[in-house]
Amino acid sequence: MRYAVIGTGGIGGYYGGKLARSDRDVHFLLHTDYDYVRCNGLQVDSCDGSFHLDNVNAYTSTADMPAVDVVIVGLKTTNNHLLPSLLRPLLDKADDGRKPVVLLIQNGIGVEADVQRMLPDARLMAGLAFICSAKRGPGHIDHQCYGHINLGNYSVGSDDDAKVVADDMQAAGITARMVDYEEARWRKAVWNMPFNGMTVALGAQTDQLLKHPATRALIRRQMLEVIHAANACGVTAITEEFADQMIRNTDEMTPYSPSMKLDYDFHRPMEIEYLYSRPLAMAREAGAPMVSLEMLEAELRFLQEKYLFV
Repeated sequence: MRYAVIGTGGIGGYYGGKLARSDRDVHFLLHTDYDYVRCNGLQVDSCDGSFHLDNVNAYTSTADMPAVDVVIVGLKTTNNHLLPSLLRPLLDKADDGRKPVVLLIQNGIGVEADVQRMLPDARLMAGLAFICSAKRGPGHIDHQCYGHINLGNYSVGSDDDAKVVADDMQAAGITARMVDYEEARWRKAVWNMPFNGMTVALGAQTDQLLKHPATRALIRRQMLEVIHAANACGVTAITEEFADQMIRNTDEMTPYSPSMKLDYDFHRPMEIEYLYSRPLAMAREAGAPMVSLEMLEAELRFLQEKYLFV
């Protein structure tokens, strides 16, 4: 299996790096640190064992990449308008005419539907990563904890084709499993919707939010809102116990600033649309509005406009 990685940051750099380390044929699209990685390789500092890739297949354009079987997209959804131009060369150069699987390791709900509208012939799979990982500098990935990933088949076709990706990841030391697509997206939202926005709104890391009784209770209430919304939308396999499990898991994590907090700190656009607006609209339509998370979305939009447009 040959892989392309679009977005060599905390997500693409980690998962692509693990695959390359296990002797998979991996090709990385790079931007600002292309020259650095070409000369110095890719360093992954990991709680599970650090490693360095000396010779990285690095590119500045997907048009220069070879035909691949799987494209891993690790871009933020705020950059998804770039996907038609980035993915089209890879979709059109398949060796046997069979389009590669496009694995979108991205946050939020509604992502695949929009990408499918932009690229009707793409074979899409969702990647829901439970991981604390960030890019710390040129060619430098810092993986702090966790790392397992759930994979949901959106439009790949045969589940066998999707399972090959999971098997490759497992062989590379990544805990990966196939799950129901809708369930996977909502399960990730149970953690993402409270913690991403609350770390921004209160200027705190995950551990601080859980150490204070008031914010710990609020986080749990927000998680239950997401679970009730998922149930109302037909995803019945997620129960209230999952909220307590997520809180216990976060208690065990190192203090962490989620991706939205980092975007806010560096005055970058935040992923409000897919992390909040889309699932909130779906919940209202299903008769299960997420009231406290609607308030959080309004706060996030205010904060973003304050630093982006003032």
